[in-house]
Amino acid sequence: MTILFLFVALFALMFIGVPVAISLGLAGSMTIIFFSPDSVRSLAIKLFETSEHYTLLAIPFFLLAGAFMTTGGVARRLIDFANACVGHIRGGLAIGAVLACMLFAALSGSSPATVAAVGSIAIAGMVRSGYPQAFGAGIVCNAGTLGILIPPSVVMVVYAAATETSVGKLFMAGVVPGIMLGLALMIAIYIIAVKKNLPALPRATFREWLTAARKAVWGLLLMVVILGGIYSGMFTPTEAAAVAAVYSAFVALFVYKDLRIRDCPKVLLESGKLSIMLMFIIANAMLFAHVLTTEQIPQAITAWVIEAGLQPWMFLLVVNIVLLIAGAFMEPSAIILILAPILFPIAMQLGIDPIHLGIIMVVNMEIGLITPPVGLNLFVASAVTGMPVTQVIRAVLPWLAMMLSFLIIITYVPAISMSLPNMLGM
Repeated sequence: MTILFLFVALFALMFIGVPVAISLGLAGSMTIIFFSPDSVRSLAIKLFETSEHYTLLAIPFFLLAGAFMTTGGVARRLIDFANACVGHIRGGLAIGAVLACMLFAALSGSSPATVAAVGSIAIAGMVRSGYPQAFGAGIVCNAGTLGILIPPSVVMVVYAAATETSVGKLFMAGVVPGIMLGLALMIAIYIIAVKKNLPALPRATFREWLTAARKAVWGLLLMVVILGGIYSGMFTPTEAAAVAAVYSAFVALFVYKDLRIRDCPKVLLESGKLSIMLMFIIANAMLFAHVLTTEQIPQAITAWVIEAGLQPWMFLLVVNIVLLIAGAFMEPSAIILILAPILFPIAMQLGIDPIHLGIIMVVNMEIGLITPPVGLNLFVASAVTGMPVTQVIRAVLPWLAMMLSFLIIITYVPAISMSLPNMLGM
């Protein structure tokens, strides 16, 4: 009865238009009031405990670093560097956009930020060179999803907080799948470009390549600062996020000088708004997860799955279906915080590595970001290009088949995700 009330209340509130974060908090609160012996005061305590979660402190810092990088012209320099590397290949501007998304993903930790930063420059450049605008929008929308797969990733931090797994190990597990998906997109673009005879840039001279690399090096060094610092043991992922924020501000203000000191309050305000919005969702989702745990719902579902004799491959298939449906309607962090506490114990019982499960969930969230009706990347791409959302959806749909194929491979070939962490002895 408790399980039924909790989920019926959640979906009923969402159906009548209550924001997802408030729906999560209200459904959890009503369940405790009506069905639990717990005091209502436990809700307030849980909300404050969430804000004190050390791992979650990484989120506002990564968002701030991304804001400085986006505003400070790093994206433009990364795109120039990517074009100098691959622009001479047939379809090179589109391939360069994917490479720029991969590089920017390793700085921002956010998918919408990657689409906004790279898309605002790369799509316009592609259109000027003779590419169809829809083709450019579809490419950047899909490549932008790498923002949550290639480390650092805000969604991975949320999963680590929800399941108490290692953020560093999750980050390493995302490297190989992220590079693999980026390369798959580049190969597909090249095949299409050859068939459609899309334009290529003149080959950059070594001097031009060196100039582009020199201009982009401060942005590229942030990857070394974040990942090198974490894996050398110099600082934790949360401390790495704080260092990244300070480094990004220094580069934007004093190295590239694209940002003036008087612009800083605006950047801080924008990243603060985004942090508050995301942390409000996380706090309410944590409250919902607290009710799940208190009422022993994950344990009950785990026992039912084991009794039903569900095999690991069948369980993972069900997980993918549920996550794909949820991803089309909800924000990734909320989905992770609602479903991870339920799926995690079942996966452990079935012998599925929790890090592998985390990567599967992140890839599903990637697909959710480009799936209507609530795919966030679709709206960001629409705002950047001025195209109606319906046109952006049509531009993205042909690439969904590739993303779904990639999901199947990641799901059933765990070695792809686990090879690097295992190699590093993590």
